[in-house]
Amino acid sequence: MRIAELESRTGLGRHSLRFYEREGLLAGVRRGPNNYRDYPESAVKDATLLRQLQSLGFSLQEIREVLDAMRAGSIDCAAGARMMATKRAKIEAQIADLRKVSKILMREQQRLEESFAQQEIKRGN
Repeated sequence: MRIAELESRTGLGRHSLRFYEREGLLAGVRRGPNNYRDYPESAVKDATLLRQLQSLGFSLQEIREVLDAMRAGSIDCAAGARMMATKRAKIEAQIADLRKVSKILMREQQRLEESFAQQEIKRGN
C-alpha cells in the first residue's frame, strides 16, 4: 500500500511514518521500480500500536524492544513484565492526576454556572 493509504488507515502523517521507518520501527517496507514505498498490511497494525504505546509514555527504544520481541516470537517474560508494571504504574499515576484536575474543573464549572444563573436572576430573565 502507498503512504497515503497508510496515513488514512492509521491517522499518522507521512513525516511520522517515514521517521518510524528510518528508525526501523516499521518493517517490511519495500521500494517499487518507481522508487515509491510499498507498505505491507502489517504496517497498519505496527503503526497503530506504535502510536498507542508512544501516547502511553513508552520511549522509542521501549517500543522497538516490544516490536522486535513480537516479530521474533520471543520475549524475555520477566523483563517484559517489569517494563509493563513500570509503565502501568506511571499510567495509574497519570489517571489519578487527571481525576484531580477533572474535579477542579468540575468545581469551577459549577461555580461559573451558578454565577451565570445569579446574573440572569438579577437581570430578570
